[in-house]
Amino acid sequence: MSKEKSPYNLKALAFPVYLPSILFAIAEGSLIPVIPAIAEKFGADLATAAIIVGLLMFGTLAMDLPAARFVNRFGERNSMITASLAAAAGMFFAVFAQNIIVLGIGVFIVGGSHAVFGLARHGYITETVPFSHRARALSILGGIFRFGGFLGPLLSAGLILIAGIQAVLIAVTVLCLLSALMLLLMKAEKMANTPPNSGGGVWLITKREKTKLLNLGTASAILAFARTARTIGLPLWALHINLDVSQAALIIGLAGALDFGLFYVGGKVIDLKGRIWAGVPTLVATGIGLMLIGTSTDAVSFFVVAVLLALANTVGAGLVMVIGADLAPADARNEFLAAYRLMLDGGVALAAPTLSIGTVLVGLSGGLAFIGAVSVFGGWMMYRYLPKHGIH
Repeated sequence: MSKEKSPYNLKALAFPVYLPSILFAIAEGSLIPVIPAIAEKFGADLATAAIIVGLLMFGTLAMDLPAARFVNRFGERNSMITASLAAAAGMFFAVFAQNIIVLGIGVFIVGGSHAVFGLARHGYITETVPFSHRARALSILGGIFRFGGFLGPLLSAGLILIAGIQAVLIAVTVLCLLSALMLLLMKAEKMANTPPNSGGGVWLITKREKTKLLNLGTASAILAFARTARTIGLPLWALHINLDVSQAALIIGLAGALDFGLFYVGGKVIDLKGRIWAGVPTLVATGIGLMLIGTSTDAVSFFVVAVLLALANTVGAGLVMVIGADLAPADARNEFLAAYRLMLDGGVALAAPTLSIGTVLVGLSGGLAFIGAVSVFGGWMMYRYLPKHGIH
């Protein structure tokens, strides 16, 4: 009798993907809250500081498509090493910046590095993890993003109290260097490069796969859009109803802890029940939650809505990455994922200006309700186009 093949073990991703990603996520989570303060130190007003923060996303958007060619040429491991070193170099610029332009260049480089690092690990998991474990593998990655977003600001706060704001930039540099070092010291066979793609360039693949991108790509971008609106909208509404800042921070933090604590459950549901069981509920519930933000008038009702949104988010932990992995064609995995990730990042980038315009036109609650309606429509798109068990 032939020996049965042992089941896939997610521990195989610990050193090549998860541990470097934890370091990178904490670095990003530490950096984002302090960028406005550093910009202000160089004489920037609020509008200019916002532009400097936005350069992080602009860097990511600028590198989303070129990242595919880079990963194809150098492989996943080398791309992640290079991205980590580039992010450290960007922070080196920021540490020794003497003006806001040099700071902006450093922030832009970090954003571009995120695009390369993110595509390399996404493509690697897509290629190496079997379909039966894909959602759990990517939900853990989603949990790592949440962990970095939670721990990073705490690390920044502690370092600022002890050694000042420059210490945060130095810590971010060290974390990025440690991520690169971990990958450099790892045995090459633990993260062997996947076969190179041969389907054509990004624009050719985008045209060839346009139906997938227009249908499920748009639905996934709507989810990224709605999630970002939730992140922005909750603190804005707390300010609107004059909720104490410490109360608002505690409530949002508790909701975030709930979101982080249940992320693996979402991945298991997606793997065992099918993508549609996460795609539809997370978008519809997020949409309803965004509409309900405007009905909260005190700490209790605000807490209820924040928890609802956290539960809605955790159902879809890793979902957009799973859908991208499911849809990616075997001959053009990186090119497809580059176009797909550009759509996701575009959704993230559109959230703040959409909410701002909506607030001017119909008020903050009206703007949030509009985005909530878009989210519910995204849920319908998931129901319409998403097969029950994904695409093999």
